Amino acid sequence: MSPHESEPELSIVIISYNTKQMTLDCIASVYTETKVPFELIIVDNASSDGSSEAIAEQFPQATLIAEKYNHGFARAHDLAIPISRAPWLLLLNPDTVVLNGALDRLLAFAKRTPKAGIWGGRTLYPDHSLNPLSCWGKMTLWSVICRVSGLTGIFRTSEFLNSEVYGNWPRDTERDVDIVTGCLFLLRRETWDDLGGFAPEFSMYGEEADLCLRAREAGYQPRITPEATIIHYGGASETVQADKMVRLMRAKMELIKRHFSPHTRGLGMGLFALWPLSRRVATGLAGNLLRKPRLIEKSKTWAEIWDRRAEWKDGFPPQTSDTA
Repeated sequence: MSPHESEPELSIVIISYNTKQMTLDCIASVYTETKVPFELIIVDNASSDGSSEAIAEQFPQATLIAEKYNHGFARAHDLAIPISRAPWLLLLNPDTVVLNGALDRLLAFAKRTPKAGIWGGRTLYPDHSLNPLSCWGKMTLWSVICRVSGLTGIFRTSEFLNSEVYGNWPRDTERDVDIVTGCLFLLRRETWDDLGGFAPEFSMYGEEADLCLRAREAGYQPRITPEATIIHYGGASETVQADKMVRLMRAKMELIKRHFSPHTRGLGMGLFALWPLSRRVATGLAGNLLRKPRLIEKSKTWAEIWDRRAEWKDGFPPQTSDTA
């Protein structure tokens, strides 16, 4: 009996959007590398590249929810998780490839360390070099100061001055972390329910950070293991894009607003708001001094992000309820 034909122990949820071939490769790796009984639920967020048709044709054994509207990352899980049947939930990005039984190993790790509450693994780029983005340290007033002042860029390998990325730690040991990235994110279904899942305001960026920080407040300590290793394409060749960074800045401002202490919240938001300005100045000066057009273009992008600060400086707008 194949894993997907048994009563599932693990519900694997993938949210896809215009990543057809990557999604197909990801699904194939799940079926090849996972032995524990599982079900696979894919939400396609109205892709225009034929993703849903290809998934339905090649993997009819999976549960496919083909949407006509892009719900974003967080809200798409509200479609998938209510129909999941297993006691364990595994959120998996479509731009990943499962290696060497990684999901089985991650589940075994979770059963071995139950107090963690949320579990993640180690991610690699396609060339199998380290992709350090499988986990993060939480933002603090000190980390914001280091980021705005440029110390994180100057001292990248320092865990003291670059604490949000844990300095130069190669993710080759088990360790408690503040935030497990949503590309490989395991938790019990009951924990998801107790925490209320992703906050609906976080439609893009910050969802898993907010959930992990709320889990920590509830007494959990997220943890990662190098035994569960996957390829994650995301971030391999990212460039600074204004629209993307505006969304990221808004989410980070909201995280400060929700998770900094009352006496550091205002200062943290005020300082973090200066980050695009500091990057604009630094890249502009370096570009002109070194005569590097690429840096000059980056400076222009950071200038646009700074000019659009009204869109992100207060985090998310207050939620309103319809009273009609």
